[in-house]
Amino acid sequence: MVVLFAVFLLTLLVFTAVAIVRTDNLFVAVMLTGIFSLLMAANFFVLDAADVALTEAAIGAGITTVLFLGALALTAEHEKSVSTVRWLSMGVVIVTTLILIYATFEKPRLGDPQAPVHQHVAPWYLEQTPELIDIPNVVTAILGSFRGYDTLGELNVILTACIGVLFILGGRRGKHLPSDGKVLPSTAHGLRRHLIPKVVGLLAIPFIVLFGLYIQFHGEYGPGGGFQAGAIVASGIILYALLEGEEKALQAVPRPVLMGMVIGGAILYGAVGIAGIVLGGNFLDYSVLADNPVKGQQLGILIIELGVGITVCGALLSIFHAFATRESV
Repeated sequence: MVVLFAVFLLTLLVFTAVAIVRTDNLFVAVMLTGIFSLLMAANFFVLDAADVALTEAAIGAGITTVLFLGALALTAEHEKSVSTVRWLSMGVVIVTTLILIYATFEKPRLGDPQAPVHQHVAPWYLEQTPELIDIPNVVTAILGSFRGYDTLGELNVILTACIGVLFILGGRRGKHLPSDGKVLPSTAHGLRRHLIPKVVGLLAIPFIVLFGLYIQFHGEYGPGGGFQAGAIVASGIILYALLEGEEKALQAVPRPVLMGMVIGGAILYGAVGIAGIVLGGNFLDYSVLADNPVKGQQLGILIIELGVGITVCGALLSIFHAFATRESV
């Protein structure tokens, strides 16, 4: 039954991907892209990758769709048609597809415990996590502790991407795009006049933020963590901005606070690593943060995940506001 459902989802993915490529209506393409992300999240759940599924649903179907809509407001509704047939592009796609299909013939069977990926470091992680860290979610242990350097690098990538987007959009501000303290354009007043979306949305926002906080502080025991939690909390605040307008949203969380979140979360993560050195351990060695090394690991993971969540939330909100308050060109 699970296999049939997975095949059904994959079939929908193919049809959705073809529809995205074929449509010339950019709004329809954005909506289909969100549907594609939701289908991918469902596939990840079927494959028991709940952490990845949460990330895909929150960022791929949620935040990314909103950013695409913001970018769409700056351009035309329909894609410009091209009359020429791109034979070279079609040839590359066909050859690549055939190579990928051929490569799947040598893949291990789905769920095969003897697959190479399950014979490398995965057994060590599964054996050592209860002893060294003692948390049920091995994924959080790997990303937060065993691969703490990688996660720090990913956080800095998000920080750098946020700064780059703000530089690009901030360098070409329209004449009506205000700095803080000025009146926002009339197009930034949200859906205040639409009663049903406003009432339903305002009722959902507290639960969205609460769920994000649950994901943030429950990531050691179930699917979740800073990346997913930051995206979910940001989606709740973005929904508030869509309902009440940019003016209200920026009053609730001003731009200086957002920039403080973007930078402060990364600093908090790095400070945990420096604290490990000061206390006689290595960089990002959480075991020295408490008398009991296991408790130190748990404390370190909790703090660095909080830093990740703060930075991700601040970065997504900053990028959203940069798109939403920019004048159409």
